[in-house]
Amino acid sequence: MRFFNFVSIKLTLCLIAGIIIGFYFEIPLSLSLAITIALVPFLYWAHKRQTREGFPFFELTTISTTIALGIVIVTLAKSEDLPNHYSKRNLDKHNLWELKVEEELKQNQYSQRYVVKVISLENRRSSGKIILSLPSDSTAKKFQLDDELFIFSSVKTIAPPLNPHQFNYKKYLEKQGIYHQIQGDPEAITLKDKASCTLRGLAANLRERIILKLKKEDFGKDELGVIQALLLGQRSDIPEETYNSYIDAGAVHILAVSGLHVGILLLLLQFLLSPLEWVPKGRTLKLALIVILLWSYAFVAGLSPSILRAVTMFSFFAYAMYLNRPTNSFNIVALSMLFILLIKPLFLFQVGFQMSYAAVFAIVWIYPKLQRFWFPKHYIVRKIWQLLSVSVSAQLGVLPISLFYFHQFPALFFVSNLMIVPFLGFILGLGILVIVLSLLDCLPDFMVQIYNSVIKSMNFIIDRVAHQEGFIIKNIPFDSVQMILGYLIIISLILFLSKPTFKYLAPLLLGIILFQGWTIWDQFRLQGKESFVLLHKSKNTSLLHQKGVSLTVYTTDSLGISSIVDNYTIAERNPSINFLPLKHNFVLGKKELYIMDSASVYPPKKNLDFLLLTQSPKINLERIIDSIQPRKVIADGSNFKSYIARWKATCIKSKIPFHSTREKGSYFFNPKVNQ
Repeated sequence: MRFFNFVSIKLTLCLIAGIIIGFYFEIPLSLSLAITIALVPFLYWAHKRQTREGFPFFELTTISTTIALGIVIVTLAKSEDLPNHYSKRNLDKHNLWELKVEEELKQNQYSQRYVVKVISLENRRSSGKIILSLPSDSTAKKFQLDDELFIFSSVKTIAPPLNPHQFNYKKYLEKQGIYHQIQGDPEAITLKDKASCTLRGLAANLRERIILKLKKEDFGKDELGVIQALLLGQRSDIPEETYNSYIDAGAVHILAVSGLHVGILLLLLQFLLSPLEWVPKGRTLKLALIVILLWSYAFVAGLSPSILRAVTMFSFFAYAMYLNRPTNSFNIVALSMLFILLIKPLFLFQVGFQMSYAAVFAIVWIYPKLQRFWFPKHYIVRKIWQLLSVSVSAQLGVLPISLFYFHQFPALFFVSNLMIVPFLGFILGLGILVIVLSLLDCLPDFMVQIYNSVIKSMNFIIDRVAHQEGFIIKNIPFDSVQMILGYLIIISLILFLSKPTFKYLAPLLLGIILFQGWTIWDQFRLQGKESFVLLHKSKNTSLLHQKGVSLTVYTTDSLGISSIVDNYTIAERNPSINFLPLKHNFVLGKKELYIMDSASVYPPKKNLDFLLLTQSPKINLERIIDSIQPRKVIADGSNFKSYIARWKATCIKSKIPFHSTREKGSYFFNPKVNQ
């Protein structure tokens, strides 16, 4: 493919390879840095000695240097190898931490959480990031970005998932360079009087000011939440039902400030600043103002991966327009990606970043091919076809990633995009005007009503599309191998349709055969699989019995574990699910499991293999151990914490193995199950 001819694409791919190697393999910073420094003079020598023909010393040295550089920057980003990283200190005790708030995470019913940067530990300068988790309290004052605070506390490692195939929040944070959390008390925190300001903090203050101004206006709750997401990149106030409607309609990208939004803003700025071209040095001044304003908007919108990618890319486009030089889109996209990854290498592992670039590369590559395939003469038909081509191109680009992460496909995505995207320029332009007028305290009521009606109409269209449930395919099993083979099939298909030759037909057929072979093998593997799992869930007792592609769930509350069961069935490809009430006795091969609940009924037999305690039974465990002599005691999430702690101490004293799902997660029994 011709885009591999661009140096920027080759360098970006090498940098990505280095970042992946450096992240997944523990390579000492000193070693990777020494290799990189040693390769630089050799790179200069190879450039001077390179001939047009012969062994490509310079190309191989460039590849090696770029890969080594990727390893260095991702090691620095993970920061654990840095000598002043907080993890190098004694974390087994309470310490005095000085922290700076960098990001506020979405609040849930249990806690409000912040990403904080470590300034010092025990009055010694330190580095790194941790999560600060505080009890959720509507009366407590929230911290703002750039707030600096002191807290005397210990840290805990981020807990891994407690149930099989559950979202791994621990790995998610590790990919952002975060490894620990502090669970603190707001009363034990001292706020520093004079904290240093950062650009992100100033931008966040401006964003909060805009939101407060908009809240004073007569916008509906749903509409205001969408406005904040659409214009300011803040999705935390969107009602869950509205957000899910955008997901089901295949239009959630509208709520993420991205290339479409920034592209419209660039065109608007080009138009508004065009008079500057008539003054001396005006074109240079115009370029500088456009880049400054684009990046200012990026900071106000929160610097998410999607807007960071978009603003970087359109900054390069603005420079190309300034030079009045034709520029290949692949080159611009690759340069923006290279620039971002050099500064933020861990962005590579964020889903938003991956989907954002997958969509852009697909649009740049597939859209022109669709236009050459059919170019309608009628203006309206041509515009509809162009919109549909962009939508289909983007969807093809993100389809394998989307199925891998989210396991659903909105078949009516093109309908919502055709009905919303043509008017998005007007919606964004009017929204920016509303924000400016609200900041100036001169926003007229009629404009509030007009914009509220526009957003309400958009929400209504999205809701109607999302309620066509027959066109929303959910719970699609799709693993990493299928994602890779899916991209092989899509790329080969586009190449073959562009130029139907055996050269492109062969990889297409190979991809289809491998995809089908992997799926068949996976189904065959599952046919012989049998497992019996105790899940962890507060106020709930649930056991999963998987036998081949069928799953039986024994539970006290089927609704309470629906999301856990959904995750399990997707990963294990179980099409058949049967819910049954929980019973007291299970025979696991040659072993027995007895469940003792709040009724505290003793088992009919002695010498049990497993005793499962649920629903906080009021028992004397020491007496029970002496009476029935279980070989192992298990406590699930339905028990009080104090009971679990007491039972654990009793088992230690009696030298009997004890397993608490609250601490160790779900428990896997012997897979040879007979009932």
